Amino acid sequence: MAGQGRTLRADAARNYERIVDAAVVAFEEAGPAVTLGEIARRADVSVATVYRRFRARDQLVRAVFDHVLSTEVEPALGVGTGDPWRDLVGALEGTVAVLARRQVVLSLARESKAFDVDSVRQCLRTLEHLLRRAIDAGAVRPELEVRDLAAVLVMALATVHPGDPRCADPRRYLALLADGLRPS
Repeated sequence: MAGQGRTLRADAARNYERIVDAAVVAFEEAGPAVTLGEIARRADVSVATVYRRFRARDQLVRAVFDHVLSTEVEPALGVGTGDPWRDLVGALEGTVAVLARRQVVLSLARESKAFDVDSVRQCLRTLEHLLRRAIDAGAVRPELEVRDLAAVLVMALATVHPGDPRCADPRRYLALLADGLRPS
């Protein structure tokens, strides 16, 4: 009997991953109005399985946003060159690039309140570490706080729009904002 419980948990974990992976793609390809039935079809599970795992659409959106953060944003934050300034700006650029590509997921996360401190806590810890290194190296203003970096990201992401598929605007504005992080 004990082995059977582990199998069910493993099956449930696989279904969870399949649903979340399918939802990321479905939201981006089909838009925010994609049905849970379509997500279930793409994940090759029943709609009942989706509802059993995610009792509300907002729970699925939160799981999708958390998935994007952990599998796409966090790896972009960890790329290091050894240069504190370059590492900090590279992390900001990587974050903007990922979230700009995931416009629908980002929009859904904002609407469903999935975009909160709990969801971004690990990313903020990494940014805090990069910021401390840059401050210690004298590469950025000493009064900066991690919330300032979060504001820079929000401002750069505010320039994302469908008419700019290569995301030139967010990159341009992030470069302008990053210049303001330098010591005067």
